[in-house]
Amino acid sequence: QVQLVESGGGAVQPGGSLRLSCAASRSIFRLYAMGWYRQAPGKQRELVATLNSGGSTNYADSVKGRFTIARDNAKNTVELQMNSLKPEDTAVYYCKAEDRLPRRDYWGQGTQVTVSS
Repeated sequence: QVQLVESGGGAVQPGGSLRLSCAASRSIFRLYAMGWYRQAPGKQRELVATLNSGGSTNYADSVKGRFTIARDNAKNTVELQMNSLKPEDTAVYYCKAEDRLPRRDYWGQGTQVTVSS
């Protein structure tokens, strides 16, 4: 069992930056992957970025070059640095932990990110 708590969301102007943090209730060292997802009003939840235990990353095309995911095993946290934010980045951002075997996913409650003038 893993409990996840997101923080760092807020309101920024286009072109601004935010850094989201996901704190886990236990060690994330042995988890298969950690990731960030987002859901905008009226849209499906979508993958933003993932980072597996081997250090491999995966980013949505829409955020490549602007967002960076990183893990701190000592602090049991996963960060999402978001730069050059656009209005279309507005969404609730969720942290996810994936464990194997068996496959099991854990989700945080989400943190709101709003990008507007």
